[in-house]
Amino acid sequence: MKAILKKYAKRYFVDAMGAMAMGLFASLLIGTIFKALGMIPGLSVLTKIGAGAQAVAGPAMAVAIAWSMGAHPLVIYSAAAVGYLANSFGGAGGPLAVLIIAIIAVEIGMLVSKKTPVDLLVTPFVTLLTGGLLAVFVAPWIGKLVDLLKEFISFAMTRQPFVMGILVSVLIGIALTLPISSAAICAALCLSGSTGDAGLALAGGAAIAGCCAQMVGFAVMSFKENKWGGLVSQGIGTSMLQMPNIVKNPRIWIPTILTSAITGPLASCVFHLQNYGEAINSGMGTCGLLGPISLVLGWFGGIYPASVGTLDWIGLALVCFVLPALLSLAASELLYKIGWIKPGDLKLPE
Repeated sequence: MKAILKKYAKRYFVDAMGAMAMGLFASLLIGTIFKALGMIPGLSVLTKIGAGAQAVAGPAMAVAIAWSMGAHPLVIYSAAAVGYLANSFGGAGGPLAVLIIAIIAVEIGMLVSKKTPVDLLVTPFVTLLTGGLLAVFVAPWIGKLVDLLKEFISFAMTRQPFVMGILVSVLIGIALTLPISSAAICAALCLSGSTGDAGLALAGGAAIAGCCAQMVGFAVMSFKENKWGGLVSQGIGTSMLQMPNIVKNPRIWIPTILTSAITGPLASCVFHLQNYGEAINSGMGTCGLLGPISLVLGWFGGIYPASVGTLDWIGLALVCFVLPALLSLAASELLYKIGWIKPGDLKLPE
């Protein structure tokens, strides 16, 4: 039983969720980048390309999920329509609806795929019928659930920004390093102020702080063992590379978690960093520098603050880069001295 649970936990919460994030990246996020570039004089055509990419986020997520589950071609192709419907009917909970409904539709579709002489008709029919009915009758309820969760996060963030800054930063940062997708979680929770919700914008800023703490922290404190290659692969790639080492010695995770518990409330209470970009950016950290870039786009998108000053840039630098590096390094050196971390514990596999 334990082996079966482990198998399906990996299938749905690691593989499918990770693929969903890649689908979001290849549509919604890259579309946002194109639209931003389209603001440059003479490049307005990129705005149209970006809008088109954003419009197919649902199909992109569902197709990616189906592919990650090893679905047959007809099931994968049918998942595109399922993703569109789930994302449309899911409202604010669109990404979460796509994740849940696409998984179910793919599993049902695979039960009949290549089992009949008329596979060309049966497989798409069953896959789309399953996903379509769930999209119509279940996705709206998922959307309402996400709305309630968003309201709670927004309410708590505006009432207790210090406590929520710690919780959001630490939990999303941990999710970033675990073999699950922090980007997908942030997208599902809508951690962005793009709809005008200042509480969610603050939560997005705290999430970015936590993710940066993990990535920059591991990159810097493991530099003496992994050199420049490790600095780049973890600092602008992913701290997930340290998971095998964390399994061997969980104590190596202490410095970055403590750091995120400090930078999260600094982001929300002191520097008031807010994400007004796409929600997926809240879970990206310094991966491609998308987290900090999303904060900057909020400044120059005319949303907040009224004017960008030196303190804003100092806060961004401190929360996203300087403090994660210094605090994680200082904490790791202390743990080396007391023997909780030993030479080689942070060495990345060749």
